[in-house]
Amino acid sequence: MAEPVEAGGIVERALRYPYAAPRRSFVFVSGEARELPAEPLDLSGREPLLAYGANAAPEALARKLAALPERRLPVLRAELDGFDVVYSAHVSPYGAVPATLRESPGTTAPAFVAYPDADQLRLLSASEPNYRLTRLRDVTCRLETGDLPTEVDAFVSRHGCLSLDGGEVALAAIAVAGRSLPALGEPAVLDLVRSAFFPQLDLESFVLDRVAAGGLAPFPPLSRQ
Repeated sequence: MAEPVEAGGIVERALRYPYAAPRRSFVFVSGEARELPAEPLDLSGREPLLAYGANAAPEALARKLAALPERRLPVLRAELDGFDVVYSAHVSPYGAVPATLRESPGTTAPAFVAYPDADQLRLLSASEPNYRLTRLRDVTCRLETGDLPTEVDAFVSRHGCLSLDGGEVALAAIAVAGRSLPALGEPAVLDLVRSAFFPQLDLESFVLDRVAAGGLAPFPPLSRQ
């Protein structure tokens, strides 16, 4: 059983998903987000990787890339047309119901495009056991720097989208333009999953239980009834 202070940090981490991301493009290095350099970025040997959830947050990147603290990771602000950011049908090893992508004509999602080197990509991939690295083709993705990549890699859930009362649920923390789906915050979604599968537990106990178990994947459609 986790100690009280440690337990509080575990639960807080789950409830704060997808964590705070900068409003502008940045370079992540030495555990922090820094302004882009004045000179053009050297992106040779790096493939674009869409970051639409925690991978856009310096807090998460600091954990995932801790083994390579001095390596620079360019992370460019972007807008992605035709997709929404929704909840996946699983609980992560750190206790959150995380995000995945869903095609959604007429919407524009705020996102980032990261440019990891090969070693950084290996670390990021190792942190995503519930996701497949997938190439998205023929996408409309506008970068803050003015570039327009038409192909970009993305981590997409192996378990599909969370279904609630027959439909997907978007992340309220990510303000998508033209959104047609209902949106909920992380605490509300976690509590729905808890009540469906572990109604005998309160929310804090549920999160700690799932972290001890390594998550929960996948789960079937949910209902508020």
